[in-house]
Amino acid sequence: MTSKEQILKKIEILITNHFDSPKKAFAFFDEDGDKKLSKSEIKNLLQEAEISGFIRGIVASKLIDGYDTDGDKQISWSEFKIAIEEISL
Repeated sequence: MTSKEQILKKIEILITNHFDSPKKAFAFFDEDGDKKLSKSEIKNLLQEAEISGFIRGIVASKLIDGYDTDGDKQISWSEFKIAIEEISL
């Protein structure tokens, strides 16, 4: 099974190699422009980061559970920044 560190590393590589900044990556995956990433938008990000389809839904749920501080079951820009800061350590 893929470890949390491997998944986070793939996300870091995706953002670093394909976007000028984490903010631009967030905006790209925020397909409906509501300034939040839904579970399906996070799954799209994970697909682009080459996370296996089998575990993509599980990982999206875990990311929401781990970083959704306001309890709306979505990831806001401020919550995304916290995740990115952890990845970059």
